[in-house]
Amino acid sequence: MKQMNKNLDNKGRWRNKIVAFRVSEEEGKLLDRCVRLSGLTKQDYITRRLLCRDVVVQGNPRVYKALRNQMGDIYQEIRRIEKCSEADDEFLYTLQLVAITLNGLKEESEWQG
Repeated sequence: MKQMNKNLDNKGRWRNKIVAFRVSEEEGKLLDRCVRLSGLTKQDYITRRLLCRDVVVQGNPRVYKALRNQMGDIYQEIRRIEKCSEADDEFLYTLQLVAITLNGLKEESEWQG
């Protein structure tokens, strides 16, 4: 079994180049949310998105917990919207991401069993 080193990518290449950038508070929260829902590390999530590679969610307890918590937040936001009438773009994007992810998990579980 090949032992993974945190400084190597999945092709055995050294990851020694540092890339850093700033984001707004809202962008940071959205990025953290997307990372939690993907089940990937932040580094792997950002690298895949920047290189236009697919982000394939691998179901595990951490992802399920993130989905459950996000659905609770969505429920609370929907209740708030009912009273106000407008949703922000980040919320709508997150709602779309959760719906796509849950749909994919459903299809995968149907395919396996």
